[in-house]
Amino acid sequence: MTRNSAVSRSEREKMLAGELYRASDPELAQMELRAQTLMSRYNATLRAEVELRAALLRDLFGAIGEGANIRPPFYCDYGVHIHAGRNLFMNFDCVLLDCAEITIGDDVQIGPAVQIYTATHPLDPAVRRSGLEAAKPVHIGDNVWIGGAAVILPGVTIGDNAVIGAGSVVTRDVPADTVVVGNPARAVKARE
Repeated sequence: MTRNSAVSRSEREKMLAGELYRASDPELAQMELRAQTLMSRYNATLRAEVELRAALLRDLFGAIGEGANIRPPFYCDYGVHIHAGRNLFMNFDCVLLDCAEITIGDDVQIGPAVQIYTATHPLDPAVRRSGLEAAKPVHIGDNVWIGGAAVILPGVTIGDNAVIGAGSVVTRDVPADTVVVGNPARAVKARE
């Protein structure tokens, strides 16, 4: 391929591909502004405004199943990279940094102040100083329970029926039917 025939990829395409990208890109800034507007509206709703909340989440998320209950305040980067299944329960003060895809299965329960990160930064200080960053997707299976104040780091996959103990920092994949706790999170038992 010659230099003239090479197709330039957008910063968003690089971001979603896990490549280094610039978060200050105008397209990404516009997407973030859209998400901030929808989050502000969502976070100002009352509990009784069930239909309005559902409509705002449908506008904000890439996909969301029926029966979702996300207690405000809730925060994300873009929203459109979050795909959640049915019956999601997310308690107060959760943060989802969706610079890459975040997929959440059906019947997932997420405690208060849980943080799910896809954003990561280069270890090389010169590259980091240049303003480049990267992202890795996070996948959460069906029927997972994530305890309050847990942190899920970029690139992690959590299998079906897993339990993440409150305050845990999940740095690597969690197999299905496993209970993990601690910092870093370690398996304490297979679920029976």
